[in-house]
Amino acid sequence: MSSFATLFLARAPFIKLLLPFSGGIILYMYCPITVAGCVTGFLVSVSTVLFFRTVRGYRRLKLQWIEALLIAAVLVFLGMLIAACKDVRMRGDWFRHRYRPGMYFGVTLLEQPVEKNRSYKAEAAIRHLLTHDSVIPVSGRIIIYFKKEQEVGRLAAGDQLIFKKEPQEIRNSGNPGSFDYKRYAFMNGVTHQVYLTQNEVSAVPATEKESGLWLRLYRLRATILNILKRNIHGAKEQGLAEALLIGYRDDLDKDLLQSYNDTGVVHVIAVSGMHLGLIYWLLDLLLSPLRKKRQTRWLHPVLVLGILWVFSLLAGAAASVIRAAVMFSCMLLGKLLGRNASVYNTLAASAFLLLCYNPYWLWDVGFQLSYAAVLSIVVFYKPLYRLMIISNKLLDAVWQLCAVSMAAQILTTPLSIYHFHQFPVYFLITNLLVVPVSSVVLIGELLLVLVAPVNPVAVFTGRILEGIIWWMNGMVENLSHYPFALWKGLLVSVLQVLLLYLFITGAAAVWMQKQKRGLWVAVFSLCTIMGLRMASFYKTLHQEQIIVYNIPRAAAVSFISGRDQLLYADSLAAADPAIRKNVLQPAAVWYRLRPPEAVKSISGNDRLLFGGRSVLFIGSPLEDRMYETADLVILTGNPRLYISDLLQKVRPRQIIIDGAVPGWKARYWQQDCDSLGIPCHHVLEKGAFVMSL
Repeated sequence: MSSFATLFLARAPFIKLLLPFSGGIILYMYCPITVAGCVTGFLVSVSTVLFFRTVRGYRRLKLQWIEALLIAAVLVFLGMLIAACKDVRMRGDWFRHRYRPGMYFGVTLLEQPVEKNRSYKAEAAIRHLLTHDSVIPVSGRIIIYFKKEQEVGRLAAGDQLIFKKEPQEIRNSGNPGSFDYKRYAFMNGVTHQVYLTQNEVSAVPATEKESGLWLRLYRLRATILNILKRNIHGAKEQGLAEALLIGYRDDLDKDLLQSYNDTGVVHVIAVSGMHLGLIYWLLDLLLSPLRKKRQTRWLHPVLVLGILWVFSLLAGAAASVIRAAVMFSCMLLGKLLGRNASVYNTLAASAFLLLCYNPYWLWDVGFQLSYAAVLSIVVFYKPLYRLMIISNKLLDAVWQLCAVSMAAQILTTPLSIYHFHQFPVYFLITNLLVVPVSSVVLIGELLLVLVAPVNPVAVFTGRILEGIIWWMNGMVENLSHYPFALWKGLLVSVLQVLLLYLFITGAAAVWMQKQKRGLWVAVFSLCTIMGLRMASFYKTLHQEQIIVYNIPRAAAVSFISGRDQLLYADSLAAADPAIRKNVLQPAAVWYRLRPPEAVKSISGNDRLLFGGRSVLFIGSPLEDRMYETADLVILTGNPRLYISDLLQKVRPRQIIIDGAVPGWKARYWQQDCDSLGIPCHHVLEKGAFVMSL
């Protein structure tokens, strides 16, 4: 087994670079140090390696392992250095380092504002801080929420705006099991957000609009979107066409997206290696005549790579599509140089290059799943395909597609369960049906863009595409409603994910390499996983928690005992499916809870005893009676109440202000509690309140 590993690493040397480099990125994420500290560590480790090389006879003394450790240290510090340089907070010109109260912000919109339920949303780059007598160049990106007003709809990418309101740092909701939006935004270079009305923002005259490559690409992308909107009319069909071709998801129906996710084919609407591979094949086929003549042979790779990269940028430059573009570039350049490099080395090299560009892609789910899928296909496709020999060409093609789908699922399953807590049971059926159809749709959309100037042909092509997409969407939605289509509520830790991969490695060694030691590895991993799950369920059965959720304009409180919960909620939290999906269900998965038998309504004032703690809900004016001591007082709704009056009738040990309380009133209550020395927790400011009993 060690000889196999040695041979494998010899064929894929970039893996030896990638592992310590990735370790440095992870180390910086959890133990950040300054750029100067990273540079110092890098220079010291490089100097030590160079000094070690001057020592005579180190090979004879068998000290190569020391050199290997030193080189690994160089790569670790290199990973930390690149991560620190990419961290906007470490830059000297970051706007937070130079902002002073009273300054104006000069920003450039990076996209056209997108309409949301209560506002318009757009990402913007901060270019300047302005005072009455100076302009200070700065960097940083923010999210701007505009009040819904007619003028906002006329804003476009490249517009420059000026406002004075100070952006606020992006915060997480703190709800158990919820999406870590703050980290996601930080990974994309966004750290703050601001809400603006029409009176709080001014537009710079159009003559001073910013220009650049990104703006030209954005406008080209907008042109393609207009072509799709003009020729594909169904709302669901149009949204899926936009997502499939250029990764634009703002018009994608949320229920339809959930159906694709539940059936295991969401990858077909995330522009990725499958799409780029199809385009690569088409370009290679169409441009193959260029390779027949010596004078034009060089033009073939230039055009193929150029078009691939333009398409990748138009598709939003997501980690999955950039990964595929880098890998195809490495493969094509390798062919030009006459070298057929190992696919493992090509994958490792592309990952190394991508992480050099953006080290935070290491945490991107698309990046992780795309590499896991490609690696899984490379490792397991041929062994799976050879399990059945089929002479019929049509059936053999079907079996090849099944083998590819099953192979891709092997290494992506642990990651999918960790991130999404579910497993699509019908993934094989849906992939078999949807992947070929989506490939036809993608080719049709490319054709539609090419024939767009010829209106009758474009209209005809759009009608055909609309019908195909309608059929594909209907098939996916129907399959998602079949019994046992989705295995939900799966919860695994990072350690369990690593053990799952260790189990897969051991089982693969037994299957493909006939290594008996692999069996022991697989058995040990499986037993450890089962032991960890038993311990987790034992802990779950003995848990007692009180959770006041962070839900803007709504209220919900869970009283958890073991796997059962008593849920109190107001009318909005109880009826809104988005709240159930994004707040209540993640918490249920996190604590392994059964669905509540009933949801009790929060109305007026209510009192209950849970786990030996007295809890008092106050949602209306207090009556003229004493409530005595309460461990928790939850202020909800919009009652006419002063904290001083509350203290005359209740002696609270802790006050919680939930999300249903208006912001201005919550701030007054918070100030009163602070002045009186009463612990107060406002969920909209501090995140969800969680108490373990």
